[in-house]
This record gives sequence, C-alpha cells and structure tokens, in this order.
Amino acid sequence: MKRINFSKIQQVQELPDLLEMQKRSFRDFLQEDETPGERELKGLQAAFLDVFPIESADASMVLDFVKYKLAKTRYSSVEEAQAHDATFAITLKAVLRLSSRQPSGKLKQIIEQEVVLCDIPLMTDSGSFIINGAERVVVSQLHRSPGIVFEDDEEKKISSLGRKLFFARVIPYRGAWIEFEFDLNNALFVRVDRKKKFPATSFLRACGIETDAQLLQIFFKCEDIEVAADNTDNLLRRICAEDVVDKSTGEVLLEARHPVTHEAIKRMVEKGIKRVKLLVGNPEKQNATIWETLRKDPYKSAKEAQQEIYKKLRGQEFIVPGQAEQYLDNLLFKNLRKYDLSKVGRYKVQKKLGILLQALTDRKDLRFELPSERRRTLTVEDLVVTMQYLILLNNGDAVCEYDGKRFKVEVDDIDHLGNRRVRGVGELLENQIRVGLAQMSRVIRDRMSVQDKTELTPRTLLNTAPLVGILRKFFGTSQLSQFMDQINPLAELTHKRRLSALGPGGLHRKRAGFEVRDVHHTHYGRICPIETPEGPNIGLITSLATMARVNQYGLIESPYQKMKTGRLTGAVDYLAADIEDENTIAQANSPVQDGKLTGDLVSCRRRGDFPQADPSHIDYMDVSPLQVVSVSAALIPFLEHDDANRALMGSNMQRQAVPLLTAEPAFVSTGIEDRVAQDSGACITAKRPGKVLYSAGDIIAVSSGSGKNPEIDIYELKKYRRSNQDTCINQTPVIQAGAQVKKGDVLADGPGTHCGQLALGKNILVGFMPWEGYNYEDAILVSEKLIKEDVLTSIHISEFVIEARDTKLGPEEITRDIPNVGADALEYLDEQGIVIPSTNVRPGDILVGKVTPKGEQQLTPEERLLKVIFGKKAEDVQDASLRVPPGVTGKVIGVRVFVRREKLTKPDERKRIGEIDNRLENSLNALKEYREEQSEELKKQGKKGGEEEERLKTFFRLMERRLQEEAVRDRENVKQGDDLPVTVNKVVKVYIAAKRKLQAGDKLAGRHGNKGVVAKILPVEDMPFLPDGTPLDMVLSPLGVPSRMNVGQLLEMMLGWAAATLGVQAVSPVFDGATEEEIYELVRQGKKKLREQGVPEKYLPHDDCRTQLYDGRTGQPFEEKVSVGYVYILKLNHLVEDKVHARSTGPYSLITRQPLGGKAQFGGQRFGEMEVWAIEGYGAAYTLQEMLTVKSDDVQGRTKVYENIVKGEHAIEAGMPESFNVLVKEIRSLGLDIELERS
Repeated sequence: MKRINFSKIQQVQELPDLLEMQKRSFRDFLQEDETPGERELKGLQAAFLDVFPIESADASMVLDFVKYKLAKTRYSSVEEAQAHDATFAITLKAVLRLSSRQPSGKLKQIIEQEVVLCDIPLMTDSGSFIINGAERVVVSQLHRSPGIVFEDDEEKKISSLGRKLFFARVIPYRGAWIEFEFDLNNALFVRVDRKKKFPATSFLRACGIETDAQLLQIFFKCEDIEVAADNTDNLLRRICAEDVVDKSTGEVLLEARHPVTHEAIKRMVEKGIKRVKLLVGNPEKQNATIWETLRKDPYKSAKEAQQEIYKKLRGQEFIVPGQAEQYLDNLLFKNLRKYDLSKVGRYKVQKKLGILLQALTDRKDLRFELPSERRRTLTVEDLVVTMQYLILLNNGDAVCEYDGKRFKVEVDDIDHLGNRRVRGVGELLENQIRVGLAQMSRVIRDRMSVQDKTELTPRTLLNTAPLVGILRKFFGTSQLSQFMDQINPLAELTHKRRLSALGPGGLHRKRAGFEVRDVHHTHYGRICPIETPEGPNIGLITSLATMARVNQYGLIESPYQKMKTGRLTGAVDYLAADIEDENTIAQANSPVQDGKLTGDLVSCRRRGDFPQADPSHIDYMDVSPLQVVSVSAALIPFLEHDDANRALMGSNMQRQAVPLLTAEPAFVSTGIEDRVAQDSGACITAKRPGKVLYSAGDIIAVSSGSGKNPEIDIYELKKYRRSNQDTCINQTPVIQAGAQVKKGDVLADGPGTHCGQLALGKNILVGFMPWEGYNYEDAILVSEKLIKEDVLTSIHISEFVIEARDTKLGPEEITRDIPNVGADALEYLDEQGIVIPSTNVRPGDILVGKVTPKGEQQLTPEERLLKVIFGKKAEDVQDASLRVPPGVTGKVIGVRVFVRREKLTKPDERKRIGEIDNRLENSLNALKEYREEQSEELKKQGKKGGEEEERLKTFFRLMERRLQEEAVRDRENVKQGDDLPVTVNKVVKVYIAAKRKLQAGDKLAGRHGNKGVVAKILPVEDMPFLPDGTPLDMVLSPLGVPSRMNVGQLLEMMLGWAAATLGVQAVSPVFDGATEEEIYELVRQGKKKLREQGVPEKYLPHDDCRTQLYDGRTGQPFEEKVSVGYVYILKLNHLVEDKVHARSTGPYSLITRQPLGGKAQFGGQRFGEMEVWAIEGYGAAYTLQEMLTVKSDDVQGRTKVYENIVKGEHAIEAGMPESFNVLVKEIRSLGLDIELERS
C-alpha cells in the first residue's frame, strides 16, 4: 500500500531500540561477554567485591573471591523452559580462594575451588524473564537519587532572628541518613539515622575538627592585628579567633571565642606577644548560626564529642575503650560496606556543592582535600560545605560567587528529574545478590570459628540457601517483578518501558501526595505526560518517552540538536534534566532555513518558563516532536487535537486491544507502527542478509553467504501459543522461498501485526448519529456484516490444569474409570482418561478423569464379604475430574502430561520414547520427500550441481541434525522425568481454543479514548446506508465528541475516508501531522477519483465528510447530513463472555453459610443494605423474607425449597438465617446470654 506522509519536520534522529533500557541494564549486570580480568566494577562483579574478602574473627582465615563463571542449565532455550514450566536461567559459579595463616602470620595453605552458587534467571531477547514457565517483567524503579538535598521546613517556621528555617539531608545509597536542622534560636543541629539530635559543631568535633579555633577559622572571617598598648581601640571587645599562648610557659593567656579585655591586652604586652588573630566585626552578624551553635555545644575535645555521640546513637551508657573513636569512621567515612554514597551520590554532591568544596580546599590556612570523584563514602569536607550552604540559605543569599563562578543558592525540588533516578533490572538484581551474599558471609564467619579448620574448604564453608531464596523471592513476589502484560505486542513493549515509583525503597500509593504524581517541567522528553494508569497509581507508574535513555548514573536523558549563534551544528547531545536547566531550548517545529533559525524571536523553553528568545541566544533545539510522548501515545494520530484525559484513556486502551483473526493496518497511522511491531519481538526479522531457502508455517530458513559452505539461519515460528492473558500468539511467514532479504527485513508476522506493522484493530465505516436510542451513553450499534465476515473475531486459548497428589487416604489417580458417570461423558477420553485433542467441548464436559480416595466408612457384613471376594469397591473413590467451567466452549488444541520420575512406569517410559521416535521418523520422511521435490525442480530448471543445490544440501543436513538433536533431548527429558512439587505425582494441562465473535456487551474503542459497549447487532439491511447503497458498519453517538473534546477522531474519520477511497495509507505523526486544509485537500482528491469512476455528484460527501444517509428499514433519507468515514476500531480484552455469570446453587461460606461472591468462586449477587431498603420501600415483605432466608443462609429452608421445586411444589418454609446464629454466638462470647422464646 502506498503511503502519504504529512510530516514537515525532517527526522534528525532515528528512534532508538525501544527495549535498550532493559537489555543494557541486564547486560551490564552479567558482563557475560567480558573476560574476568576486563569486568568493570558493576553488577555481579561489584556485588562480589563488596562482600569479599571474608575474614574469620581471629584473622587466621580469609575467603577471597577470584572470579565468577556462567554456565548453561538443563533448559537451554526459552521454548524448552516454557514447555516444562521451568525457569530459563544460567548457573552462577564462583572461584573462591581460602587462605589460612599460622599465628605468626605466615601463610599455612591456600585452597582454590569452583563453587556453584545459584541459578540466575536469564533475560530473553525480548527483555522478559521465564519464571516457572510464565513470562515476567522486572519493571524499572524511579527513586530518590542519593546525594545532599536542601529543603524548606514543612511547617514554615521562622527563627527568633526572623529567618526562614531550612534543613539538609545527606541521603546515601546505603547507610545512615544525616539530617541538619535549625532550632528556633537559629542554632544548627544534626540527627544521625533519625536518632537524638546534637549540635552540628559537636558533630564536626567528633569528625576531627575539634578546637574552637579551627571551627571559627572555617566559618568566620579572621584578621591578624598588632598587639600594642596604643592599639587598644582595634583590640578591645573583639573576639579572639584562636588561643593566645605564652610560648615560653605554654600558658593560655586568652581562649578562642572570648572577647579581648584591658587585662588580656596588658598580659599579652607583658609576655611579648606581637600579633593576635581576631574575628572581623560582630560574630553574631557575620555568622549567627555557628555562633549560636557553639554556645549550645558543651564539648571541648574530639574524644568527649565522640563518646557522647556514641552514647546517643547506640543508646548505651557503657563504652568499650576505642569503640567510640572508630564508630563514626565505620558508620560514615571508611567502611564502604556500611556507607555507600554511590557514584551518582558523589556526582550529585559535586554538582551541587562543587564550588563551595573548591573554595574550602583552596584555603591555605585549612588542611582540607578535594574529595575524589571515585570516593563513595562521606568526607568531613562534605559535611562542612553542607553546613555552609545551609547557612547561605538561612541568610537569604540568592547567589554566591567564587573564583569568577556564580551559583544559585536555592532549595532542591525533590520532584525534579535531576533528583530522581532509574534503578534498572540489573541494579535491582545486583542489590538482591549483594543481600544474599551478605547473609551467606555471616554463615561463613560462623563456620570459620566453629568447625575444624584443617577440614575447611570453600565448598564446606558455603551455604547457598539464603542467596537462592532471595532470588526466588525477588522474581516470584517482589512488587517490581510483574506477570507480563501480553495481550498484544504494544502491551508487552510498554510494560518493559514502564517506570514505577512504588516498590521497596520507593513510595507507597497511600502516602504519595499530589506533587509526586504531577507532571513536572523536567518530564519533557524523558517521561510521558500522558501515559499513566487512571486509578490510585496515577502519576506513580509512568512510561519512558520514545527517545529518552538512561545514563551511567541512572538519570534520564533526552536528545537535543546543538545550536551555535542561531545555527544548527548537526550534533545531537543527550542532556540530563539538571544540565538542561542551564540551557535555552527551541521546539522541534521552529522554522529552520538552511540550518538556521528564521524569525526575530523564537518560542522556547528554559526551566519551567516559555520565553520568546533571540535565535542567537538559543543553545539547543528539540530533535523531534515525538520525543515528548511515550510509544503508546505516539500511536494516536491527531493527538494534538485530543484532550489530555481522553488521550490518556486512548494510550491505555490500545494496550488492551485483543489481536484479531486477521490483522489490518490503519488507514491513518503515525509512522512508528513498524518500529513498535519489530522492537517488541512479535515479528521475526532477518539477522543478516541472504536468500530464503525454505518458508513454511513453522520454520523459515535463510542462507547467507555463498560458495561451498553457506551459513544458514533457521527461524522457528510460534504456533498457537497461549499468552499470559489467554490471547493467541501465532506467527505466520510473510516471505516466500527464493526471495532475497536484507538485514532487519520482516520474515514473519506475529499477533496484532501485518507485514511488520502494528495492526491492533480494523478500519470500519462509521457514522456519527443517534439511532433509536441504541447508542445512548456511548453504546455502539454494529452491523451483522462484521460478525458474518469475522471482522472483529479473535482467538482465545485457555489453560486448565489438574494435579494428581498423594493424600492421607492414598494416591489420587488419573483414570477413565470414574464412578457414577455415563458412557456418553467418557466418549472423548483416551484410555488414560485424558481428552483427545481436536475434540469440541462445552461447559460441564470432562477434560481429565480423576478419582480421589474417600474416607473409610462403616461397612455391613454383606459389603465386607463382597469386598473380600471382588477386591476394591468403586465406592471407595469419589469423582474429582477436571470439567469445562461454565461459559467456556471451544476446541481442545493440546494436552501436556507431566509425570514425576519415580512414578513413571517402564511401559509408560517406553511408550513416550516410542512416540518421540515416531515423530522423528515422520519428520525425516517429510524432509526426504521435500528434498526429492526440490532436486526435481532444480533438474527442470537446469541448475543441478550449482550453488543452489549446495545451499539446499547444507539446509537438509542442518535440518536432519536439528531433528535428531531435538529427539535426543526429548528422550533425555523423558528419562529424567519432570520436576514436580513433593506429593504431586502427575500434572495434566489441557488447552482449549475458542473463536470469539463480536457480541452485544463487548467493549470496543478507538484510539482517542472513545470507548463504548456494543448495544445491538443489527441486520445489514436495517443499517443506515450511503446514497450508493453501502450500509454503515457501525453507528456511534455524536454526543461522545463535544464534551470529551477528542476531536482527533473526526479528523481521523475524514482522513480515513480519503485514504480508503484513494487506496493509500496516510501517515500523520503526532504534533507534526496533517493540517485541516491538507485533510480537506485529500478528501477532494478522493471525491475527484470517485467522479472519474462515474459516481454522481449527489452521492459524494461534502469536504468535511458529511453525507446524506438513508434509513435501512424505511429507505427514507434522514433529516440531517451525517459525518461518515473510516475509524480504526479496537476490540478490547473486556469480553462479555468472560463477565456474564449466573448461579442457582453452589458453594457456601463456612461460617455465615451464605453463598460466596464473584464469578471465580461461582458465587451469587450480593443483596446488601441498600437493596433491602429498596424492597422495604415497596413493602414487598415476602420477597424480602425469601431473599434474606431461603435464597441466602437459612440452611434447612433452602434444602426444603430445593426439594419442593424438584417435586413441582412451590411452598416456602423460611426459618432462622445462619447469620443471626453467628450474631447470637458473638454476643455470647461477650458474656451475654441470649435465648429466643416463641411468643
């Protein structure tokens, strides 16, 4: 189909691989392709090096980490793991070295061993994980970045000096939080790990800045003044900045922080002291905060401060000598295992406080060093500059300058994307592995001190259970490891690109306020402002924008075109949010001529503002209008004409679209459909260029290279697989044998794709008009033609599982011999009692026969005698067969049986291996026949003996080898048996495929949030029809457009009509699509074509696609003209067949004896308090009595009613409801006796 593209902006940057975030994160975690020596300090390598070496308590033994290796597990392919309900994983092995020393310190012995640690689930090519046979996704987490954060006091308090109070938090990646806060007197206090607070200067003393003199020199300006009897005016009442000491005796003449008095001057002159260091001006004016803090600081030395802080933090009075001194070093400064600021934390500190750090370390009178960029623990310098910044904030300074560099002094915005970072799957896994290894290290240390040291080896020291358990728990139950949304390829892709603020270490939906959920100006080009759920998770779960990427620090970056003096340089830079704030950025649709911005003023962005700027002042320009939104939102044509609320619904509903029986691309697309289909993994694309040798429903072979040994790539197609949401995954070839293909060409389509393009719905001829009230409240009127032609028909595959277990009374058995079941019910079961594939089944049919042992009953002497004579009685077992549940009809398309190794009998094993051999023989025979056919074909064409024949020979050899290897693997799996839980002997899975046609009650939607339910399916002849006699396929309500403000659907309808008429596909990208005038022009072209085909003028629509329609029932024209055109309609996964539910009798709750609730429990409808009021309002006493007794929890009453109905009588004897008895029991439990008396 020819495509007409309406975009005007030149594409500077191609869309990146849409799954790159997930793939790269996992690649960095494993570093599988790197040699052990070349592995970087990240992922697994970092986790190992953080925990090892492990030393024994007496330092006589050390367990070192040498390297790790990765090895394949039993199930080497995704398909195999899924077929056996196993985890697709890789085995992690570590080489560990155990060194033991003699008491003298001399090396005694070294043992090096390879140890198996655990199985790590492996990411598939499409970015998911297979856990116990089910596909799961680990969602990336958006959390608060480590670093130093300055914030306003929440209660907006003001100090006694009338200054605003601020506080600072030092947030590490791992370790204790440090919080600085002011009291009402403007003194600065510190809180470590949310414990008791103490003066900030005491904290600095404990960290090594112990004297008053040092503190004063850091925070105050000082000057040297000459001491002389005639210079008293310059000295009197000034504050001394350091202790004045008589060098000959060591006597302190004047202490720091004390004012100079006449007496002090006299003594200094007497002792011959020439100069003294004093504070400049009044200290209370210069730095009121530190002066006030020093007043409240009771300690004078580092040791004193360390001991008091140790007591407060540990909450204990007794101090072991030496412990207090090392405590802070261990907690914050030296031990990376306890305190890790991380690479991003250090980067954020340098970015925020770098100039202050430079100023501090440049001072010659202080001995401070600039922290290295690689330093991941805290330094004293960090704490000093944090206090300095807080004081600047407190003083109300807006800007500060040092060495010609200016920086703003401002509080941090915690919702700014410079202060939030992404934790990818690799980082989340690394944290889990680190926790597991840390738990293992405790066990190792215990064993080192307890067990006999001569017999210890790395293997005997290790207990891998904690590591295995933590990984299993993370993948199985973590909030971030989710069952993959697999309804269609778009749902898969967006699930993998999702960002969640929830999860461990994140927010909680109940505690998250409006600010966190809101759209922030830094989201531009990074996080989609549209795609987010509508429920309690709104704003907490978001989606990555189409062109965004995550950098090494976990910060989200967006691409921009570099500009210099109003001219595009051709370079594209990726900017993180905090760097973007320093630049002025023009929009992608700014007018450009010959690489230069035109116009005097250009609309642009700077921080949260939208100024008009001169082109020469602009630093960057957007790459594409597409970069603002996510993949889902970018698939909505005319997004710019839709209200944001409806666009949100539209992008969310596309993910719920069920893949249809036949896919059809939209007449109006946005141009990224092919990238979405291919990156999601739904389609199969060629890995390299070549020629297609073989193309069939299940395999495609492509030969690349030529000559004697051509390389052949074989692509296996997925056939009628069940997805996580019961939709059908089926791949079909789109290429024929003999065709030449390039790298990246589409070879096979998947679900919801057509020729490598995403195709989730159907183009449907729609009219916007009311029709007899059947489209009231967004309901939809549908033509019967759509049902007859299977336009909106989909295939759904359900899985039903039954287990045969060992019970206390004996083993359950899967058998055809079921008590009290007629021969008709067993007709389609095989000799094992399992349904035969290709059987059509209905609700209530037996799929797998199963019997369970009954409890022992008292037998009469006659029964005992019969039992002795005839052996086991049929009545010893009860029927526990798997039956088709209500509402399910379809065809059995597959059966899988898993048997525990011990329970697999020899005849069964031989039978299974026989089936594998037969399958192999049939496949080889078919291959042989095909080979002969191809040889004959080549003979006819006269190409025998050439390159073509060589390729075919190689292909047949390869196929033969593959089939044989597969058979060997299958035989091996039969011999090994299946991994089933304890007490489970056999598991049978039955797959039923159902063809679901459209029916009243199904939910349909467009791409603009225009959703509705099918209200009526009308015969074709009754549908409104066009002047040429074409009946409409669907009638939508016109009232669904104005109030919803999603006008995009009308533009889509008009452009759709024009595209359908001209036989083209219109491509209208978001924010850069067709204008109204262009749409009118295309409609005019469509009309021109119809005129040329001889269609009379009166049958043609207006330029706005409004046409005269006629009533199908009467043939009369409608009063008004109606908008008619083609709209792309999706069938959503909310099918009435899955929701409709009815109950007569069924299960009851154990305590209240009332029916259960919900379809899954085969429950009833709740008759609640308000329903009771309604019946009372009508005075229908007997109806009410019936509802609350015999239809609910009057046990005897309902039994009698059932018997009466069976007998054909209609008498009701209502008794006491069971819930009343429960109430009586509750009251009795309170010690109040209630007795009911008949009056």
